[in-house]
Amino acid sequence: MTDINLAAMSREQLRNYVKKHPQDQIAFQAYMDRLQDEPGIEIASMDQFEQLVREKIRQSQAE
Repeated sequence: MTDINLAAMSREQLRNYVKKHPQDQIAFQAYMDRLQDEPGIEIASMDQFEQLVREKIRQSQAE
């Protein structure tokens, strides 16, 4: 696998990477850490994360 600089990615780039590479646990954890650093977003479980992603996808498709 190619070395990916997760720290250099924007939040959106990292999110897209995680969506395309769901098996990459390091990238997933980096994304979760980044989300937790942002005020107002608390993710307590994988189910909650998946629900948020589905909602965002629906919102983007509706636009």
